[in-house]
Amino acid sequence: MKQGDVILTPVPQADGKLKNRSTIILREMPSYGDLLVCGVSTQLHQYVKGFDEIISPEEEDFKASGLLSISLIRLGFLAVLPRSRILGSIGTISSNRHKRLLKTLSDYLVIL
Repeated sequence: MKQGDVILTPVPQADGKLKNRSTIILREMPSYGDLLVCGVSTQLHQYVKGFDEIISPEEEDFKASGLLSISLIRLGFLAVLPRSRILGSIGTISSNRHKRLLKTLSDYLVIL
């Protein structure tokens, strides 16, 4: 698995329970090989303008993503997961989208 892959993994929910969710690998963390991932959701009402991204069937990388319907890439839903928790890869996003997500996240993190 590599950066930009859309994967399926158990992710902690707000109630503390684990639920298998689609996530996107943003970066491999140094040293132990854990992965920084962001959540993917079909709950479009959670969209944060200028931060999250919507991926839809009209976009060129949608089919390769393995997602089944228009979805929200949630940069505000982050987790660091060990590779052992990943159930598998369902697809990938374009390198342009991946770079854009990283830039959006890094720009937000350095705002003073």
